[in-house]
Amino acid sequence: MSSANIALLGAIAGFAIYLGLPIGRLRKPTPRLKAGLNAVAIGILIFLVWDVLTHAWEPTDEALSNHEWGTVASGGATLAAGLAIGLVGLVYYDGWIARRRQAAAERLVGPGAATTTELTPKARSQASSLALMIATGIGLHNFAEGLAIGNSAAQGELSLAVLLIIGFGLHNATEGFGIVAPLAAEGERPSWLTLLWLGLIGGGPTFLGTVVGQHLVNDTLSIAFLGLAAGSILYVVIELLAVARKAALKTITTWGILAGLLLGFATDAVVTAAGA
Repeated sequence: MSSANIALLGAIAGFAIYLGLPIGRLRKPTPRLKAGLNAVAIGILIFLVWDVLTHAWEPTDEALSNHEWGTVASGGATLAAGLAIGLVGLVYYDGWIARRRQAAAERLVGPGAATTTELTPKARSQASSLALMIATGIGLHNFAEGLAIGNSAAQGELSLAVLLIIGFGLHNATEGFGIVAPLAAEGERPSWLTLLWLGLIGGGPTFLGTVVGQHLVNDTLSIAFLGLAAGSILYVVIELLAVARKAALKTITTWGILAGLLLGFATDAVVTAAGA
């Protein structure tokens, strides 16, 4: 199979993310449906955090078994840095965005003008920000997945590469739902152009990673992207848990999180069967 064909299949796997995005176009979901959508997204993202960190720690864990202390130090430091930037970095970035939004609203408010609250619909802007953060975190994760596809092809393991493409494609379909769940939960209906953009951010890196991975086999690069992905996804999970607590629908939230977790494991089964 040629490099171009592998890259094309990597693109198909990445853009399978579009299968779940149309859910964001739901009109006026009920409070129970909102809570359920939010909870399923939490479950999927919790699974992703576990999955990403497992793959990120694998090279370091192997180096520990072989007493390769230099690899242990570099791998551990890379993962720690990626996690810190992905998690803590988003906290500071979100605070900076909130301050800019508040400052802009205060400049616009004057005698007889609209209030700050009216000018900055907090729930809607938060939902859009969360969707973008989820797409970015998943994009980083998918870049690392693309590297795995490309690396397998570069090493002549074409059957493994194809199985990875199928598995990641199935998995990406559920990730699309995770991206738009905050929008659907808030009743914010994104345009088709917005969904196209979110899909490119979340799914496009699979294709890029496949292309890069065919020419570059590097554990440190993969660990760095996986660390960033885990940190950013974990930040979003914390935000969505806060939304779930406000909804005060504990039973629906619990079942939704369980469903999301099981969905994540189910779609990951093909990848596991491939030995990835």
